[in-house]
Amino acid sequence: MRPLYFLLKFLLKITLWIYYPRFKNVNKPKKRFARTIYMSNHASSFMDPLVVAGTQRPIIFFMTRSDIFTPLMRPILWAAHMFPIYRKQDGVDTKEKNEAIFKKCGRILKYGRSLLIFSEGFTDDVFIRRLKPIKKGAVRMGFMALEDDDWRQKIFIQAVGANYSDPKVLGSDCLISNGVPVCLNDFKVEYEDDPNKTIHELTLRMEQEMRDQITDVRNKDMAPFHEHIMRITRKGMNAIDTDFSIPLLDRWKYSKRLATWFNETKIESNQELLSLKKRLDNYFETLKENGVEETPLYKVTTNQRSKAKDIIYLVGLFPIVLIGLALNYLPYILIKRFVENTMKREVFWSSVKMLVGAAAVGIYNFILILIFAKIFSLSFLALLFAGLFIVPLSAVVTINWNKTLKLHRKMNKVARTDLSHISIERDALLKEIKKLVPVA
Repeated sequence: MRPLYFLLKFLLKITLWIYYPRFKNVNKPKKRFARTIYMSNHASSFMDPLVVAGTQRPIIFFMTRSDIFTPLMRPILWAAHMFPIYRKQDGVDTKEKNEAIFKKCGRILKYGRSLLIFSEGFTDDVFIRRLKPIKKGAVRMGFMALEDDDWRQKIFIQAVGANYSDPKVLGSDCLISNGVPVCLNDFKVEYEDDPNKTIHELTLRMEQEMRDQITDVRNKDMAPFHEHIMRITRKGMNAIDTDFSIPLLDRWKYSKRLATWFNETKIESNQELLSLKKRLDNYFETLKENGVEETPLYKVTTNQRSKAKDIIYLVGLFPIVLIGLALNYLPYILIKRFVENTMKREVFWSSVKMLVGAAAVGIYNFILILIFAKIFSLSFLALLFAGLFIVPLSAVVTINWNKTLKLHRKMNKVARTDLSHISIERDALLKEIKKLVPVA
């Protein structure tokens, strides 16, 4: 394992803890040398390899777009276990270049390491809870590696699902679900008899395995309907409108059950459900028009806020927040503005801001520690060690404090406004959901 990979993996755990404080890994692989091709969904561009490879025990190599392998980035990407994958638009000899990469991947598997393949091949510009059709490359690569090794060692493929409440929301949820490993050696006879048929059938099997690891709303036009029901019932994986006292695993299972019901129900031919869908659309549009959000309205109208508790929390943690702002805000806001002004596709924002922001915060605080140690004649190493705890902890406290302050202000606005007509509609919608959607 390359030293920088180990360092990045360690630092990434801290960064992911800040970005996704509610995180769970289901059926986590236990072997470090797993010799497995992990086939994952691709819900959030560069964020996916970070949350999957960064939180799994096996040593993982993965492939990414060749256009990011600039002279400056190539050594860093190489050290982080990344390989370029070439597309038609990347120029000539793409097939030959990819075959060389596949051979290299075969050697990686031979020596016990693992690969991470994003089998969908692309990411939606807008986050949708679904699996797109997967490609055959991962399965084909596994059989190629077995042929090159004369079938001597076992190679596995395994489905992985990256589930987010919302990948672009700082402080939200992430759950990684791992399927059951499938040994490709068990298909030797079938493969030698008809390689194309075996690859095709096994790819279909793995596609279903991948669907089982995520919330998969097959009809993407129904994805907003699915999301609206989760927001009203507050049981699912929405990033904001959720009862966070419900364990993340239970909320993920609820989201999956709801999606399965959507896939098995002919909503387009059910007038009651279509009417409910329209009413939910109108309800959330009404909230937007009135400058009100679902969670503040719910908490105020159901008497689930404690104004005094909020004030004590905000006042009590304010000194720590000042420290958090001093240590984190300047590099954070500079990176945020730079990324949002230079990158056209929003789907890349969260992962780039997280990675570059973490690096910027680290460099910024390294300089602060140097200055502080010099001025006050203190131990640089002791301050550096303390900083590894103080910087991320103060960042988490500041993020949560800021969320509490915003929610407190929004609830004050709701309390001052007559929104009884919206609240009545909300109660009616919840009653209708329970009537028409049995799994809700």
